[in-house]
Amino acid sequence: MAIRHNYKKLKIFTGNANPDLAHDIARYLGTTVGQSEVRRFKDGEINIRIGETVRGADVFVVQPTSAPTDTHLLELLIMIDAFKRASAKEVAAVIPYYGYARQDRKTQPRDPISAKLVANILTAAGADRVLTMDLHAGQIQGFFDIPVDNLRGMPILADYFQRKEFDDVVVVSPDVGGVSRAREFANRLDCSLAIVDKRRPAPNVAEATNVIGDIEGKTAIIIDDIIDTAGTICEAVRVLVERGAKEVYACCSHPVLSPPATERLAESPVKEVVVTNSIPLPAEKQLEKVKVLSVASLFGEAIRRIFEELSVSKLFD
Repeated sequence: MAIRHNYKKLKIFTGNANPDLAHDIARYLGTTVGQSEVRRFKDGEINIRIGETVRGADVFVVQPTSAPTDTHLLELLIMIDAFKRASAKEVAAVIPYYGYARQDRKTQPRDPISAKLVANILTAAGADRVLTMDLHAGQIQGFFDIPVDNLRGMPILADYFQRKEFDDVVVVSPDVGGVSRAREFANRLDCSLAIVDKRRPAPNVAEATNVIGDIEGKTAIIIDDIIDTAGTICEAVRVLVERGAKEVYACCSHPVLSPPATERLAESPVKEVVVTNSIPLPAEKQLEKVKVLSVASLFGEAIRRIFEELSVSKLFD
């Protein structure tokens, strides 16, 4: 979609985290990704080179802070600093996946609140606003003193399943914490809701023991914001199949897929796992049962509206 204003004043840049998504966003906006190079000194320090003028431009840096999280976060911070020192009018950090979001509060004495720390660092680096999607905890928006737009991938996921036209569907929350998300998804699909009773005896270890709701003979769709090691999803699939679900699908916004996620999903009876490209999937994480949906148009439209000073709220529906 063409920009009504002078497109030369809108510039899209990217680091190494997800260049394909950045190029797709740029194509949606009718422009190209700006010239930049991420290099390293001999000792491993990151060296950013910007290859074109950004003076007076609205710069959007597309960089999810996915694995390796620390490297991609530091790339983003250095790029923001470079653009601010090059007299960019405004610099927006476009972070489709916000790393460290799961450390949003103290659960034990002497725990850090890393999500707040990252917010402080982004602001200190010079970011004027943040554009992200499906934060693990919505209150992270309040960690910033700059504008934050938290887009939602749910409409994209819901549209995909609506086009499948299942007969008898139930949306399933894999744990109690995701009930509000699952309820909204169920409302979009106009179907019933069920909840998996999950215990987490240790980090990245999940045990599903029971299902609250009627799932027997139905097509179950599990929704979560993140699939990390896939322990929660695979345990939920197992207990749903045991309780008589006809078939089970799963979906999420952010396919982190840390080991041994791909092995677990490959062995699981889950029919299909639907994710977005907020995080790129390398070849070793790609499975036949994993379907990737693009969020380029969502972010492209949000960037267009921010640049043209239009309302972004329409994109939250």
